[in-house]
Amino acid sequence: MVLGLSLPAFTLVHVIISLIGIVAGLIVMFGLLSSKPMPGLTAIFLLFTILTNATGFLFPFKELLPSYVIAAISLVLLAIACIALYGMKLSGLWRPVYIVTAMISLYFNVFVLIIQSFLKVPALAALAPAVPPAPPSGPVFAVVQVLVLVFFVLLTIGAWRRYKPMALA
Repeated sequence: MVLGLSLPAFTLVHVIISLIGIVAGLIVMFGLLSSKPMPGLTAIFLLFTILTNATGFLFPFKELLPSYVIAAISLVLLAIACIALYGMKLSGLWRPVYIVTAMISLYFNVFVLIIQSFLKVPALAALAPAVPPAPPSGPVFAVVQVLVLVFFVLLTIGAWRRYKPMALA
């Protein structure tokens, strides 16, 4: 039991929170490319990404896993992103700080989504077998992760160059 929920029910809530954060984050990312601040969706993205990282720590702990390290780093980045956006109003260097920290946090969530997809979806698991506790491996998994990383790097650079908000959050 976690927070009064069975482990499968808690897992489902955690996955739903993660997917909401990822979808909102992707929309926000494309909004950055066209200088659209989207304050409501940005708040949803940041809140649900914080929640998905925080709820990840509530799963039964057996050993320190890479997912815990990624979540901890992401929470630090999200704190910086929130300070840049809400505290510093994206002034000066805080604009690129926000873009980079928010997009790295989004990338981390997508990175974990890909790992979990390769672990849980039988068709993907057949393409990149994993021997627990190791994550999936193999050329297909590596190519997918590299393509996603390149996608995020390019879009983050594009957002850095293009995002010039007129109305700050």
